[in-house]
Amino acid sequence: MLQLRDIMTTDVVTLSPELTLRDAMNVLGTRHLSGAPVFDGRKVVGVVSATDLLEFAAGSSGVPTEGEEPAEVDEWGELPAWETGDEPPARFFTELWADSGADVSERFAERSSAEWNVLEEHTVAEVMTRKVCALPPTADVSAAADYMRSASVHRVLVMDQGRLAGIVSASDIANAVADHRIVQRTYVFDTSRNERERGGEF
Repeated sequence: MLQLRDIMTTDVVTLSPELTLRDAMNVLGTRHLSGAPVFDGRKVVGVVSATDLLEFAAGSSGVPTEGEEPAEVDEWGELPAWETGDEPPARFFTELWADSGADVSERFAERSSAEWNVLEEHTVAEVMTRKVCALPPTADVSAAADYMRSASVHRVLVMDQGRLAGIVSASDIANAVADHRIVQRTYVFDTSRNERERGGEF
């Protein structure tokens, strides 16, 4: 029976939990990967996937990455008078960016360049999945496919006595099926009886 060690990838790309999300996306995109294990020192502490990164990006505030050209002074129209004791007009910007993770003063300090980018300010540790789905190298590929389906994951880590030996993705299993490497033989007759009959025993 085909085992995980027969189809696993041993040259595994790993990420650090301190890596920024932008750098993690660059690594996954450059290597054409949909996910990678996260290592802290020599220990696996999680897995980060493209889905984790997309969910984070979708849930972050939609702050533009490039500032718009300011309007000319004569396009502003008549500005309202600011009475002492009223909220300052700049309060609008403070509230606009309150949940985006950057101090407003930092944003204005960089007004001549691209605005602060949320992917640079967050790390892999914040979005990774800490529950690691792992199996031994001797696990059957069909059983691994069932495990991946029930856990709703696209990859399993192959761990050999606590050490990362490789990784198997849904694509690896699909390739094994397409190459007819997963074969089950079912005998519908008694082979020992046929041998006896050929030898003259009845």
